[in-house]
Amino acid sequence: MLCSLCGTRPVGSADVRCAVCAGAADAGRGRAWAGSPGWAPASPRLDQLRSPVGLAKAVCVLLGAVAVADVLSIAAGVHSRMLLADGLDGGFLSVDEGAWTRADQLYRLAGLLQAYTLLATAVVFLVWMRRVRRNAEVFDPSAHSMRPGWAVGAWFVPIGVLWLPYRVASGVWAASVPVEGDGRRPAAPRGLLNAWWAALIVDKLLSQGAGRFYADAETGDEIVRGLDMVAVCDALDIGAAVLAILFVRRLTAMQSRRAHLGPVPAVPRPVQAH
Repeated sequence: MLCSLCGTRPVGSADVRCAVCAGAADAGRGRAWAGSPGWAPASPRLDQLRSPVGLAKAVCVLLGAVAVADVLSIAAGVHSRMLLADGLDGGFLSVDEGAWTRADQLYRLAGLLQAYTLLATAVVFLVWMRRVRRNAEVFDPSAHSMRPGWAVGAWFVPIGVLWLPYRVASGVWAASVPVEGDGRRPAAPRGLLNAWWAALIVDKLLSQGAGRFYADAETGDEIVRGLDMVAVCDALDIGAAVLAILFVRRLTAMQSRRAHLGPVPAVPRPVQAH
């Protein structure tokens, strides 16, 4: 059984935490850090950390399922497009009605699979985000511009959803960077964080537009064009899912590493002259 805090080391004989995390919790309650004289805990609440490892694995599996559903949707859309395009040579009515009905049902079924996998992924992702946000509050309360509740609430704000969740994730990212031996935190590259968020927003906006175009299509040419647009968006969704997996894995690893380090030496503050 792994530690309930860091999720990386086996638990002790009489606790649900490993020896390192248990020592950090003791230090947070004012007791000495065993074997490290002169060291002070980075936060008096290290015993409040909860491992995000299990949730991260679940999120990654579900994101993989989303990508698989996107692939099936692309395949069903290509089949429908080919069937419809062949019939357009002699007019839309020349398409075999039974074949088109089956193709359309298959395409709709793929769409339902996409919706269900996306919903399940969103729920688990929000639980994971709430977990890492709470851990980040322990690591560094000053790294955040928004309160912990926004880790979930930001995703439900109309228009604000385009940037508020990124602000939350940015604070979590900054607070989760493992500290150096002197207690200072180096700057963390944000390329992966920015790429994930940009892909998510572009995919969201384009998918909404493509979905509306396909739903309103009436002629055969419009339906073919709509199928092409949706297929492109499905491909973008696969890319966004891959970046999301990398983001979840990286942030989870950062927090596991940060929890593994335990207490860090206090950084001396400059004395101001009176």
